[in-house]
Amino acid sequence: MAVLQAQPRGAALDGIRVAPSHGGVPATVREIMDATNTDGWAVLHEGNLVAEEYSGGMTAGSSHLLMSVSKTLVGAVAGALSGGGVLDVDALVTAYVPALAGSGYAGATVRNLLDMRSGIAFSENYLDPFAEVRLLEEAISWAPRMDPGLPSTLYGYLQTLRQKTFHGGVFEYRSCETDVLGWVCEAAAGEPMPQLMSRLLWSRIGAEFDATIGTDPVGTGMFDGGINAGLRDMLRFGSVFLNDGVSLTNERILSPGWIAETLDGAADSREAFLYSPGDNRMPGGMYRNQIWFPYPGNDVLLCLGIHGQMIYINRPARVVAAKLSSWPLPQDALKLFSTLGAFDAMSAALAADTAGLREQAH
Repeated sequence: MAVLQAQPRGAALDGIRVAPSHGGVPATVREIMDATNTDGWAVLHEGNLVAEEYSGGMTAGSSHLLMSVSKTLVGAVAGALSGGGVLDVDALVTAYVPALAGSGYAGATVRNLLDMRSGIAFSENYLDPFAEVRLLEEAISWAPRMDPGLPSTLYGYLQTLRQKTFHGGVFEYRSCETDVLGWVCEAAAGEPMPQLMSRLLWSRIGAEFDATIGTDPVGTGMFDGGINAGLRDMLRFGSVFLNDGVSLTNERILSPGWIAETLDGAADSREAFLYSPGDNRMPGGMYRNQIWFPYPGNDVLLCLGIHGQMIYINRPARVVAAKLSSWPLPQDALKLFSTLGAFDAMSAALAADTAGLREQAH
């Protein structure tokens, strides 16, 4: 296990002022955490645990549904397989999963999945009970079955999806992309995702607690949003991207090349993000390898899940932060960007303190 050295600074961080965004008002870190249905939040700075807090019955040992933060974990497995020569991200999806040859994924590449740039027709409107994202939940028995004609497994449902535009076009956030990516990883490695993730990721980040994944009726993992884990282990995972692919246990998880191409994006990644049909509200940002970049440049990375799940990575400030929440609604721009602003403000303050101490030392 990677021990996180506690250097509590929560009281000092609580009072930091955060500039308003997306219709909000000026607030402190404490006010934002109190107003955003927080179950737990923590901040790691230069490897030290400077803040950690739980509410609503959650504890350090609790396992929390990560929602779509799960996507970044699956993306990391794909990255590890790529680095090991097991997965070719430029290959066709059907080279690994021939069963998708009759679906809309015919002609799509693994890279299209990683960056959510296939041409698949799939609505992610969580408030529409007939959107594909909700039909997927029916198919895997995560929601009451309203359509008896739906397949009864994840892989069966993915084979019914159809193409609406060319592959490799604009970014469009679609959970099905990660589900197909998980299928590809399993086929390439010849190993189920729970074992793959344990071997390539969880056992190597120095995790404190086991992670679990929800499954469909035949045992296939819900790759796009079904992983459960503890808050501190989210910090340990985020540190892999802070430390150029190396975990806090000094084990290499992802290759330098994978980290570099994640941070750099493709030549057209930001253009594809700009013209996305989704309401992303991240000007100058991009989506790459199942990770969000909310700003121009690559200083800040986000792993995001609905209902308020987040891992925040600020490379220049040497900060990894995480927040687990229970928002009433799946999406809430005010709560999301208030949280992002709070982590930005804490990162700036921690980086300034470190710079000041170094200056004193000279």
